[in-house]
Amino acid sequence: MAAQDVLSQTSRLASSSALLQVLFRVVTFGLNAFTLRYLSRELIGVVNVRLTLLYSTVVFLAREAFRRACLSGSTKRNWTKTINLLWLTVPLGVFWSILLGLVWLHLLEVPDPSVVPHYQAGVVAFGLSAIIELLGEPLWVLAQAHLFVRLKVIAESLSVVSKCTLTVILVVFYPQWGLYIFSLTQLLYASVLVMCYVIYFVMFLGSPEATKKSFPVTRVKALLPNLVEDETFVNWKEARLTWSFFKQSFLKQILTEGERYVMTFLNVLNFGDQGVYDIVNNLGSLVARFIFLPIEESFYVFFASVLERGKNVKDQKQDDVAMAANVLELLLKLVLLIGLTITVFGYAYSQLALDIYGGSMLSSGTGPNLLRCYSLYVLFLAINGVTECFTFALMCKEEVDRYNFVMLALSFTFLCISYFLTHWHGSIGFILANCFNMGIRIAHSTHYIYDYFKESTYRPLTGLLPSPFLVLVYIISGVITGFSEVFFCCDKGWMARLIHISMGALCFAATAATIFRTETKLIHFVRSQFLSRYMKKGT
Repeated sequence: MAAQDVLSQTSRLASSSALLQVLFRVVTFGLNAFTLRYLSRELIGVVNVRLTLLYSTVVFLAREAFRRACLSGSTKRNWTKTINLLWLTVPLGVFWSILLGLVWLHLLEVPDPSVVPHYQAGVVAFGLSAIIELLGEPLWVLAQAHLFVRLKVIAESLSVVSKCTLTVILVVFYPQWGLYIFSLTQLLYASVLVMCYVIYFVMFLGSPEATKKSFPVTRVKALLPNLVEDETFVNWKEARLTWSFFKQSFLKQILTEGERYVMTFLNVLNFGDQGVYDIVNNLGSLVARFIFLPIEESFYVFFASVLERGKNVKDQKQDDVAMAANVLELLLKLVLLIGLTITVFGYAYSQLALDIYGGSMLSSGTGPNLLRCYSLYVLFLAINGVTECFTFALMCKEEVDRYNFVMLALSFTFLCISYFLTHWHGSIGFILANCFNMGIRIAHSTHYIYDYFKESTYRPLTGLLPSPFLVLVYIISGVITGFSEVFFCCDKGWMARLIHISMGALCFAATAATIFRTETKLIHFVRSQFLSRYMKKGT
């Protein structure tokens, strides 16, 4: 597939994934606001921190390394060996589910059954749901590698809608079921997700469409583990790369979910405070999840497809290098401006957002300051996602192994800083520690990118330099909205709130207009790559 075609397909995947994540987060946003009226903070804390951590840890450790290794390089490969390798995620998931399940049941503090009933059933259900989801991993990688956008949209939409619908029904009619509610909905989510992929590939393989696309897998039986005559069971190059990524993924999981591990294992916050922190954390990470994550996942595929892993810039096709450098520069500029916008406007509107969302339970106490700090953290997340996306797509095995040592030191430092900052500044300490963690990772990735392109004429890191006039507009907007919050928010009635919102809308409009005037190259990129197919549909 030509580089331009890969870029087009990748942009389509990223934009579809972003819109899909918007839908998911809007639904879960409303669902959380709804459940806050029916369930205790302690129950929400156990589900969203303790049990979700179990599920995410099992899934991440079992599949992340396989995904990165098997999505690297061209789609022209021996897919039988790749599928064989991907099926190893299932026994690995069983191992992690049993091991971590025993830890969650016997080594961690068990919630009070009168406040959070059926904890043991919740641990078993969340571990089992992780194994069920891993059964669809070979199909997910096949779909992602061949950019099956519609399949991902439909599968994840159906699974999330099914989960949310069942949650609402059970919360309204059977709130006394406690963790049984979330156990059943989590199992339903994983089952629907896997079944969507299974049904699609059963119908797709052998069809005229598959033949037309020269799809490398022709039979449903080929999706199962198969022996390759006179050859090894797996591609050992992929297997060794997977092992390198596995060591890295173990450390990356600690960095990604570090605050939850500290909360879970060190008991620095009670379950109620964990619930409030998680609600604020989810609210603050909305943009990071529905925009930055789809961009990172999709453009990792683009960079890994266009440029060859382990080769320096002079040994690559120069047309592909030019395209990759241009895309990287514009992606950095895009996420930087999104992050700056969230940081500037998030500061003045955090308390109002929490008051509307969850009432005084969230808007009083540390909630507003938590969300303000998270607005700054979003800027770090934005830059780190794209820089690491490029770095991991180009690193050779030896570079990945070296980076593992950096991650090991960073993981230990992060956990120590989280522990001490939490004792010093409460739950806000978690976000400050995350900012430090992301800053170090950004420094490493930008250094790699600088070294990679230094022998060429391309300087994609200039995407991190917005125009001075735009920076001035951001500063003025921050000052105006900050004063507006002091005078009009949030205990002076709805008329004062509307004035505060109007001030923010005017400042945002001025900022957006400045972006359109000063960042014309970026606007053209967004229109041509992300919005083109939606604009065509509307004409």
